[in-house]
Amino acid sequence: MYTFMSDAVRQGLEDARKAALKRKDRLSVHDGDDTYRVRRLWDGGFALDLDGSDRLRGRVDIYDGPKHLYQCLVMSSVADDNERVFEFKWLTPAATAPAADFVKPDFVPAGLISR
Repeated sequence: MYTFMSDAVRQGLEDARKAALKRKDRLSVHDGDDTYRVRRLWDGGFALDLDGSDRLRGRVDIYDGPKHLYQCLVMSSVADDNERVFEFKWLTPAATAPAADFVKPDFVPAGLISR
């Protein structure tokens, strides 16, 4: 389909597609102080824009806006079309509460009646 379009039309379509992805997708990868927008996320990895994402390695954090979702270990990347595809070794959900050092009961009453 792209072979019959002029370069200006092809570039305009690519810019419009990137703008639409930025508007609807809030996922981002944080590597220290660097932040990258996530184009796609699946069970085994994620994809970022090709520009400026080649130095991403090691443990990174995945956020949905301000909410911390996951920590993952990035182990490899491959350039594919206009995106860089990363695979991770492990993906762990971010803890929302501190770890408990006791077993929590299955049934917890909503409140206690005092005398």
